[in-house]
Amino acid sequence: MAVEITEFLLSAQSADAKVRTEAEGQLRQFQEQNLPGFLLSLSVELSNDGKPLESRRLAGIVLKNSLDAKDAATKEHLVKRWVSNDVQLRSQIKGFLLSTLGSSVSEAGHTAAQVIAKIASIEIPRKEWPELIGMLLGNMTQQDKPASLKQATLEALGYVCEEISHNDLMQEEVNSVLTAVVQGMNVAEQSSVRLAATTALFNALDFAQTNFENEMERNYIMKVVCETAMAKESEIRQAAFECLVSIASTYYDVLEPYMQTLFELTANAVKGDEENVALQAIEFWSSICDEEIELQDFESGESGDSYPHSRFIEKALSLLVPMLLETLLKQDEDQDQDDGVWNLSMAGGTCLGLVARTVGDAIVPLVMPFVQGNISKSDWRSREAATYAFGSILEGPSVEKLSPMVTSAMDFLLNAMKDENSHVKDTTAWTLGRIFELLHSPATGFSVISPANFQRVMAVLLESIKDSPHVAEKVCGAIYYLAQGYEGFEAGSSVLTPYIADIITSLIATAERTDANDTKLRSAAYETLNEVVRCSSLAETSQILPQLLSVIMTKLGQTIEIQIISSDDREKQGDLQALLCGVLQVLIQKLSSADETKPIIFQAADQIMLLFLKVFACRSSTVHEEAMLAIGSLAYATGPEFGKYMPEFYKYLEMGLQNFEEYQVCSISVGVVGDICRALDDKMLPYCDNIMTLLLKDLQSGDLHRSVKPPIFSCFGDVALAIGEHFEKYAPYAMPMMQGAAEVCAQIDVNDEEMVEYGNQLKRSIFEAYSGILQGFKNSKAELMLPHAPHLVKFIELAVKDAQRDESVVRAAVAVLGDLADALGPHVKTLFKDLTFYSEFLGECLHSDDEQLKETATWTQGMISRVFSVSG
Repeated sequence: MAVEITEFLLSAQSADAKVRTEAEGQLRQFQEQNLPGFLLSLSVELSNDGKPLESRRLAGIVLKNSLDAKDAATKEHLVKRWVSNDVQLRSQIKGFLLSTLGSSVSEAGHTAAQVIAKIASIEIPRKEWPELIGMLLGNMTQQDKPASLKQATLEALGYVCEEISHNDLMQEEVNSVLTAVVQGMNVAEQSSVRLAATTALFNALDFAQTNFENEMERNYIMKVVCETAMAKESEIRQAAFECLVSIASTYYDVLEPYMQTLFELTANAVKGDEENVALQAIEFWSSICDEEIELQDFESGESGDSYPHSRFIEKALSLLVPMLLETLLKQDEDQDQDDGVWNLSMAGGTCLGLVARTVGDAIVPLVMPFVQGNISKSDWRSREAATYAFGSILEGPSVEKLSPMVTSAMDFLLNAMKDENSHVKDTTAWTLGRIFELLHSPATGFSVISPANFQRVMAVLLESIKDSPHVAEKVCGAIYYLAQGYEGFEAGSSVLTPYIADIITSLIATAERTDANDTKLRSAAYETLNEVVRCSSLAETSQILPQLLSVIMTKLGQTIEIQIISSDDREKQGDLQALLCGVLQVLIQKLSSADETKPIIFQAADQIMLLFLKVFACRSSTVHEEAMLAIGSLAYATGPEFGKYMPEFYKYLEMGLQNFEEYQVCSISVGVVGDICRALDDKMLPYCDNIMTLLLKDLQSGDLHRSVKPPIFSCFGDVALAIGEHFEKYAPYAMPMMQGAAEVCAQIDVNDEEMVEYGNQLKRSIFEAYSGILQGFKNSKAELMLPHAPHLVKFIELAVKDAQRDESVVRAAVAVLGDLADALGPHVKTLFKDLTFYSEFLGECLHSDDEQLKETATWTQGMISRVFSVSG
């Protein structure tokens, strides 16, 4: 039975904290003691036009939050809770919600539409609300119904389509929904109804597959959408163009007959419409580019042209490019100051970049006259647009086409870093970064930078990094890619080496600047520093890097002394510590990678570890993440020596493994357990009981994010490899978990890309776990794995025959097959004798282009041959 809750709902929004807290407590108590009555009371409140809007609004929000949540585990709990309610009660609630669609208060109808969709998302897949679509359509077909009811009903239809899968509705229902929605877009309808209908169509487009295959129906839908794109209200035009963007990607293969009209529509919008509409018109062409780039990738990877590739961009090129170039001149005065800004010039430049990737060399002659005509004009907008156009077309055309053009422009661009306008400098620095990223790879023998102009390039960059923060940030990006080009450069001395000290000094000074309003410049400076260290020649920087190590350690020590007064101070301290821990991680990896410099890390290890422990004591999760990663590197570098830090460090590792809320911290902590296992081997044993208990708990938890679970299985393999036969006591707990996860892999929905990717991660990690355990038991306890061998082989076969397997799964499967044969030897002869899949699978791997995979497959083949020869 419904209860009067208006006063509680109003008091829960009171400015008086005491009144608010008391009301919230009473509502919570009502919910806990009588959930059915609570939900019914909320729906009654929402449906009553005599109640205050404030109480109705909150009733709707609470009702919606009782049905849905972002967190998957909470959502599952709420769904179960709703379904467990009495059918009659649910019908009553749904009845009140449907009646609210007709409310004279449009906000109440809008909220009811959202709640209806949430219930539909639970019930329709269970075939529990079959009459809903019919009832909603009834609201649309009755002549005397008010516009507000039509609007709320169309919103409900749109939200329902957004929430459910297109497989949940019968085709007749889809047809009826589309008919109602398209009729709602009719020019004779009120603008609020037309907007709701156009938005609903956007949500329903995924359902229209069959309708788009029918030429007559498709023509009608396209005609209505194109007419709606010319409505007098800009909001409706924007919604119609959003539909066209979606149609471009979903129904690309049937667009040919409409492209002339669509070009005219989008061109008119880009040239003369309001910005929010023009942005969608540009997005339409970006979507077409995305489709055609994907088709080209597919064609280059497969033989034969399996998909219709209409080459719309190529056909429209001579008209499309000038239209996009015009948008580049429509910059905002303050666009470089605000990261969230998205305007016509940015959208046009992004689309131009996609067009370049789609058509390659053909774009160059269309863009270069614009660049040459504007680059020297007195108006800053022209200079900036010309530079942006140039930078946008650097990916797509061939190196042969771009190289002479970029080489001759280099001097001009370097001079432009002294332009009087900061927008021009910002875009020039970005363009230099693009050049270094895409056309500078000395390690492979090609670069547009010659030893002759390298000195000038460095001088300009090191001077420009002192410019305003947003320019300096782009300069950091340019230095980042410049350094990256020298990664793996072995041909004599690196030309970067003489500048390393100056680059490092400049980057540290940039990171310490106080004129930047946020920490973006500091982050960019430290990330660039990391890349410079990573890509430098260790033989030539062995004097500089130890000095840098000392500087960074000092800086990290200073952060611990920062006086913390507010939460803002705590956050700033945490961000800075995270960046410095990141630099230390890269330095540890670099210096420990050669025998000559490894002693530097051993000498500094005690002090470094002490700093990390102090950082952990500051209790900031971002730091926790970065410090954990750095500790993993230190463990790898110091090997068995790391054991002396474990008594002090272990409590923080344990905290990390129990940090379900910040699951990235938990995931990294799991990875660090693996690093420490590899460092300590059987010296890890004293900590294994606790660690394995925590890992098993993590796997059983419904609260932990699923992405952490694959690393845990891999970690089982690391632990087993480290402690060998001692893993025996954990096997009875670990093996059922691994087998349960293997069953999850077998049931994954192949149409859900995200789940397929997760399934691949899970398979790889289960194989890694088996590999570690098999190798750990090999010398003394191999027979313990015999009962599990048939299951493992079956799982390998399942993974191998999966059409959507990825390379990492293949590599792990080949390795574990070899480990199985190696560890169990003659015991698995019978098992292998009955298998047919593995010889074909190994043959496939032996013909792979991946040398490492070939090597592993050869070894595995040898192990299996040995199984038969030893027992034969």
